[in-house]
Amino acid sequence: MEQEKKTVRVNIYGTEYPIRGVADEQYIRRVAEYVDEKMREVDKKIAVKSALKVAILAALNITDELFKAISEKEELVEQYEKRIKTLLQKLQDV
Repeated sequence: MEQEKKTVRVNIYGTEYPIRGVADEQYIRRVAEYVDEKMREVDKKIAVKSALKVAILAALNITDELFKAISEKEELVEQYEKRIKTLLQKLQDV
């Protein structure tokens, strides 16, 4: 059965947006708050107050965080795979 989509109104950088989706309302609000927070951080650091530039720079910062997190996860997976292979080899040797 398909989940029902609901609309949640969120405020990002002074503008209200209706967000429609199946995700939990609290989750949608957390995501919107995070984007708003990132945009406000960028706003404090740059002289040009164009909402579009702030949004693009915030998106770049968020994407950088995402790529770093993915890279860290991949490194951890590689480390665990190496450990598992080592343990398997030790078990086979016994």
